[in-house]
Amino acid sequence: MDCGRTVREELREPTRALRQAIPEVYRGYGALHDAALASGALDTKTKELVALAIAVSKECDGCIAAHAHAAVQEGATPREAAEAIGVAFLMNGGPATVYGARAFAAFEQFHAEHADT
Repeated sequence: MDCGRTVREELREPTRALRQAIPEVYRGYGALHDAALASGALDTKTKELVALAIAVSKECDGCIAAHAHAAVQEGATPREAAEAIGVAFLMNGGPATVYGARAFAAFEQFHAEHADT
């Protein structure tokens, strides 16, 4: 199951087109994104794991792919990702078991690619 790279690639062109149509909105969202995920009382890795768990609860494949990738880039381990996804199960019930599996598959894909580099 490819829940990571394929999703990111499928969204690349439509996202680019929308970004060109509303660049000021994307700039504002980018600033919010950077501020929210900046290291503070919580480090960026923890924040990416929180975002991954929320992506599972929101059932958003694009968000799952983005935050699984970012969590790997920040040094998260498969065990940390699994535990964050487990919290999503608590908060979202049955649907989280489906999207949680997608999120863990995406995380493992990016983690394996990162380990190969």
